[in-house]
Amino acid sequence: MHRFLISAAHKSSGKTTVSIGLAAALSSKRGRNLSVQPFKKGPDYIDPLWLSVAAGRPCYNLDFFLSPDIELKDQFARHAHDAEVCLVEGNKGLYDGLDLDGSNSNAALARLLDLPVVLVLDARGMTRGIAPLILGYQAFDPGIRIAGVILNRLGGRRHEAKLRAVIEHYTDVPVLGAVQEDEDLALVERHLGLMPVNETAQAEQHIATIGERIATQVDLDRLLTISHTELVLPPPPPQWRSSEKPVRIAIARDAAFGFYYADDLDALAAAGGQAVFFDTLNDAHLPPCDGLLIGGGFPECFLDRLESNSSLRADIKRAIEDGLPTYAECGGLMYLARSIEWKGSKVGMVGAIPGDIRMHDKPVGRGYVILEPNASHPWRSIAGSGQNAAQKTSTGKDVLHAHEFHYSSLHGMPDDTRYAYAVRRGYGVDGRHDGVLIHTLLASYTHLRATTACDWPAKFVRHVRDCLSAKKKETVSCSH
Repeated sequence: MHRFLISAAHKSSGKTTVSIGLAAALSSKRGRNLSVQPFKKGPDYIDPLWLSVAAGRPCYNLDFFLSPDIELKDQFARHAHDAEVCLVEGNKGLYDGLDLDGSNSNAALARLLDLPVVLVLDARGMTRGIAPLILGYQAFDPGIRIAGVILNRLGGRRHEAKLRAVIEHYTDVPVLGAVQEDEDLALVERHLGLMPVNETAQAEQHIATIGERIATQVDLDRLLTISHTELVLPPPPPQWRSSEKPVRIAIARDAAFGFYYADDLDALAAAGGQAVFFDTLNDAHLPPCDGLLIGGGFPECFLDRLESNSSLRADIKRAIEDGLPTYAECGGLMYLARSIEWKGSKVGMVGAIPGDIRMHDKPVGRGYVILEPNASHPWRSIAGSGQNAAQKTSTGKDVLHAHEFHYSSLHGMPDDTRYAYAVRRGYGVDGRHDGVLIHTLLASYTHLRATTACDWPAKFVRHVRDCLSAKKKETVSCSH
């Protein structure tokens, strides 16, 4: 087995492109044809979408803020034990993180999982100065094994030769690759970062091209040699699975909505939620379902198409008003509002939430959040899979660790609007509340993730079952 962490000296060094290229080169049949399990450190939907396509396996996130160390090790082992190569893409720089002591940095993850580090260095404008950069990163934490560097965005073969000579003379770190500046390697970006792969036409061909270019400029044999380990990960224990009859959960998944963590979908299925995917841009009607899930995405980029699909919007509004258990996050909240205003135009949306969305040039809420569920939360008191161990505040109250990233805000809500959460860190809807509650709908700007401390998929499925039971009892009562 081979395992390594791809990191960088700073953000925007090109590590995502290199990671995608390596995943594609190592896994493709025209390449090494190895089973590659990708991971992404921290909260991120978009990079994992690209890595999943490149590797042909779902990418899983590893996040110190959401999970304790033991859970991170279990998550890694559960998804990596049957892979030949485990590639972990870091976020930001190797030593960057929330805490002064670096306890949630990429370096901390490399130490926790015993991973050698491959540094991707943006070498534009650098020659001799690259040596003290590498030496400093080695000396800063001698416990981190920087096993090699990949030089990126080089200005030609002469530039590459100078850098290789400097690194060989002053350091003991091998140069695993040298990637020239190349427009064909660029990934399409938009206001929130990379464009999701589910929106990009010919994405698979683009990923294949990146893989081919990286394969010719990175020494894959040497990379596999330095990342080889004899340590065999134990097979995971059997995952808890519900024995109850499945309930149908309609899930919006298309170019406008695609932000779902792989572990969340796994946990939803384990709890007995049968996913029924539908397309908000092209499907005229909501499929038959017992519950509805609309995740995050970029509805603002598809306003005309979302508005023109009036029959689906009407179906969704009617279903929510009739009591369909519904959960929506960020982009899903925006879609369920009355309207979205962006770039001078205002477009009608579902209207289940009696408020309007405005887009802004800068983030309204960005980063990690801590939420305190209140008594109105529809799932707060529901037992999940039996693995829930909620985090608590200093006062002993249960809290949820999650994250948010939105450029929009919600306006015009009635004064008596009910909310599911008090925001202890972050912004949410208004800096104090998040989780709009209407009928059996919960819609928030916060993105939850299934962990031992937040088994929201199991709780949501149980909530759907409870709503179904209540409806059946009501029907029987009325018939008598």
